[in-house]
Amino acid sequence: MTCHNCRIECKRKGFDRKGNQRYQCRQCSKTFLEPQEDHLDAMYLPIEKAEMVLKLLLEGNSVSSVERVTEVHHTTILKLLVLAGEKCERIMAAKIRNVKVQDVECDELWSFVGKKQKRVRPQEDPGAGDAYTFVAIERNTKLVLNIALGKRDQSTTDVFIEGLRLATSPSHFQITTDGFAPYRSAITTTLHDRCDFAMLIKVYRASQEGEARYSPAEVASVEVVPVMGQPDPERICTSIVERQNLSVRMGTRRFTRLTNAFSKKFENHWAAVACWFTFYNFCRVHKSLRVTPAMAAGIADHIWSVRELLEAA
Repeated sequence: MTCHNCRIECKRKGFDRKGNQRYQCRQCSKTFLEPQEDHLDAMYLPIEKAEMVLKLLLEGNSVSSVERVTEVHHTTILKLLVLAGEKCERIMAAKIRNVKVQDVECDELWSFVGKKQKRVRPQEDPGAGDAYTFVAIERNTKLVLNIALGKRDQSTTDVFIEGLRLATSPSHFQITTDGFAPYRSAITTTLHDRCDFAMLIKVYRASQEGEARYSPAEVASVEVVPVMGQPDPERICTSIVERQNLSVRMGTRRFTRLTNAFSKKFENHWAAVACWFTFYNFCRVHKSLRVTPAMAAGIADHIWSVRELLEAA
């Protein structure tokens, strides 16, 4: 190690509070540290502790429980979550581009931020209330191609489908959605040159008297509606993306119903969503595939660690 000013060899002089080696110039007596990569945006949290915090969050623990286990303050945990979410968002945008797909399934997953939609007042934050996570997944590789977070409306759907176009290659594929009407205009406008499109509409029975409030409704019938192109009836399916909803609710505490673990800020909610889906694509081995979805799709050559997500540029 040489001094930046004198350009002569320095001697070692103790350690800083993080355990990093300090150096002192033999001529000007200035002390300094060896330049190091800063993966945590100048946070004092050690990278090993940060990795443990993120692992616990991705395994379905709440912020409060992670605070009790790791003894890291909850504001530090939330700051780390937002930082990791930004990194994961960049990973998804950079890695999942021009992916060749065969069958794509789309669905929306309900949650809320701050309070439920019926209690949101007009003057409050527009991010409060219902927060739907739009998910597009490739049926064969189980790769999540694109996500979007917002209200269940036309504008969020348009942004979601535009992102899906960037994620997929120009080769022809088939896409299946539920009966949500905005998909019609979004897909026929944005993906008209590369896909066949069909809707799988489920009709539910009315709740029976005495049925528990949160019991799932019984499916009375299923209607298949071809919308664009010539979709293959044998490939019209939304089972994979609907099963993905269970994985999200099991792995992200903010989606667990009837608890107080829901998100209080839209920024934190989006960070948690981005972290989970990036972790699912690159780090989590799918039981039926025996590899990660990213490896099955050919965009990764190994199982990523959570630390790799934190150390991403």
